[in-house]
Formats: sequence, C-alpha cells, structure tokens
Amino acid sequence: MEAKIGKFFESVGNFFTGGDQIPWCDSDIVAGCEREVAEAEKGSSDKLKGECIMRLSWALVHSKRPEDVQRGIAMLEASLAGSNSPLQIREKLYLLAVGYYRSGEYSKSRQLVERCLEIAPDWRQALTLKKALEDKITKDGVIGIGIAATAVGLVAGGIAAALSARKK
Repeated sequence: MEAKIGKFFESVGNFFTGGDQIPWCDSDIVAGCEREVAEAEKGSSDKLKGECIMRLSWALVHSKRPEDVQRGIAMLEASLAGSNSPLQIREKLYLLAVGYYRSGEYSKSRQLVERCLEIAPDWRQALTLKKALEDKITKDGVIGIGIAATAVGLVAGGIAAALSARKK
C-alpha cells in the first residue's frame, strides 16, 4: 500500500514539475564537443568528423539553452538528407524529436518519434520520449481546461454579482 501511495505522490509531483526522463546537457559538454569537431576538421577522416558532429548535435538538443537546441535542430535537419543507413536516420530523427520537444513544438516532435518507431518499433529511447510527449500534451490540456474553467467561473460570478447588485 505504501508503494502505491509513494508512486501516486511521485506521479503528482512529476505532473506539476514537468519531470521527464530526457537527459539535460551542460554548456561544458557542448563546448567540449565543439572543440572535438574543430579538431576533427583538421584532417580527420569523414567518419570521425561525422561521429564528432553527431555528438555535438546530441549535446546541443539536450542543452538547457534554447539557442543551442535550435542550433542542434538546424545541424540535424541539414545532415538528415545525407544519411543512408536506417540506423543513422533513426538516430537523427530521434535527436530532432528531442530538439523539438525541448523547444515546445510537441506535434512536430511526436511526428518524428512516430517515424523513429516505424524504423525501430521497440526502441526504448523513442518510446520514453513518446510517453514524455503524451504526458506533456495531457498536462498542457488539463492546465488549459483549468484556465478556461476559471475564466468562465469569474465571468459568471461577475455577471451574478452585477445582477444581484442591480436588483437592490
């Protein structure tokens, strides 16, 4: 019984804090990946450059800074057309979905996650992101309904007060 109560309070806490299981990335890691890309461009193989750019893209879309996230999205969109293997496409679609999730563009993120799951239906990361998206959309809907209900209540209360004052 205590486990059920604990799980309930955890889910309520996550609801109000917006908790998800998508990792965040610090600016130190982004800076390290940028240095790695700069060094790789000094004569390294195309494969190594590509791996460094993917690590930088990962760091950018997981960053807490919105400008980093947008940069990561732009890099991934530019590189997606050049991807030939389903694994590369899946990875880039997933990272794009994370970027759009972090940017608050949930419908775009959801579309990209669905495309990931078409390639790999049991991919745990994509399933986790899909769940986080669904939770966020539900939470935003509940909050929107609450705001609308409050507004309607205030208007109705104002009208009732005006009518009762008018009768006196």
